[in-house]
Amino acid sequence: MDLKSLKEEISKRINTDDLQKINEIKTEYLGKKGSITELSKKMKELSNEEKKEFGKKLNELKKAANDMFENKRKEIEQALLNKKLASEKIDITLPSRKTVRGSKHPLSRVQEELEDLFVSLGYDVYEGPEIESDENCFQRLNLPSGHPARDSQDTFYLENEEDKYLLRTQTSTAQVHAMLENENKEPMRIVCPGKTYRRDDDATHSHQFMQFEGLVIGEDISLANLKATLELFSKKLLGEKTEIRFRPSYFPFTEPSVEVDVTCFKCHGKGCNLCKESGWIEVLGAGIVHPNVLRMNGYDPEKYTGFAFGPGLDRFAMFKYGITDIRYLYGNDIRFLKQFDRKDDINEIKS
Repeated sequence: MDLKSLKEEISKRINTDDLQKINEIKTEYLGKKGSITELSKKMKELSNEEKKEFGKKLNELKKAANDMFENKRKEIEQALLNKKLASEKIDITLPSRKTVRGSKHPLSRVQEELEDLFVSLGYDVYEGPEIESDENCFQRLNLPSGHPARDSQDTFYLENEEDKYLLRTQTSTAQVHAMLENENKEPMRIVCPGKTYRRDDDATHSHQFMQFEGLVIGEDISLANLKATLELFSKKLLGEKTEIRFRPSYFPFTEPSVEVDVTCFKCHGKGCNLCKESGWIEVLGAGIVHPNVLRMNGYDPEKYTGFAFGPGLDRFAMFKYGITDIRYLYGNDIRFLKQFDRKDDINEIKS
């Protein structure tokens, strides 16, 4: 059989929609014992001139045969795919399932708002570990072992209290890390947001809550600097008409220490059920950094002073968005969370 007739024969035989049959036919012609392969064995019987001409035509036949088989394979596979797509066609006229859209958590909103404020004032955001040593959580903050102030910060120890590792009770531990890492003991301004943990012992507190502590260390830092900072902070978060006041208090890591109250954003200081008719709401504790804390973390209290403050983000989120129960913040209920998609203005709550 001449090469031309062989090409025509292949063209007729591949007129099928059976992919397996196509593969069998291809093997019959181009396999190790195929018809076209056998033809190449006849080359040794030809003269040099005949070999040149016959070899050229044989290669052309092989290429043509391969092309025919490949094109037919693609044609069959495309037909099978089209058939499958047609059988699995989706009716796009049917109504789709509504995608539930979430929103940013109110705690995240308040945290980011405060971070933006303090970064604009030259502060750095510093986040420390949530698992802490007893030394960083208490001792370096002027609460030695046996100090009575530890009772109000009873927390969760890992295994037992003797192991001296626990879930941090305040983000002041991050301030300790920042002071220790500041090898040159230069002035610093940081805020430390994050989760803190204390044993829940009554219905008005949660075992987990968010804090946003601030620390400033420098020369000639005073209560006046602290008050100016907290006034700006309160007005930014709760409205320009907000006023603050200091009340003497006690914290082991600051001296003097103050409790900070803001005017009630509901009654504007006139007295209502929210502020218990006082016109004021307590929001955070603050004070001048205790010399012992500076000294234990490598700073010279004769040269440097500083102030620290620690608001709870949960409380400010509740004030800002009118949330009546702290448990809503940790319930992961999307119906609750989506309410705050556009509530970014305290004036909305007031109205």
